[in-house]
Amino acid sequence: MQFHIENMTCGACVRRVTAAVHSIDPAAQVTADVGEHRVQVQSAGTQEQLMAVLDEAGYPARPVG
Repeated sequence: MQFHIENMTCGACVRRVTAAVHSIDPAAQVTADVGEHRVQVQSAGTQEQLMAVLDEAGYPARPVG
């Protein structure tokens, strides 16, 4: 799943986004592109679960693609 996260602007943001995803799926793979404000997630979690946990962490995400 790929998401656009407008306010993901630095390495610390990427760490927080990754931690949020790992809070629901510790085995998830997260790849971030800060310049494009995009994150690719391979996870057992659903799109809705991931969007909710990212929103709770302060990083509202919208699906891409």
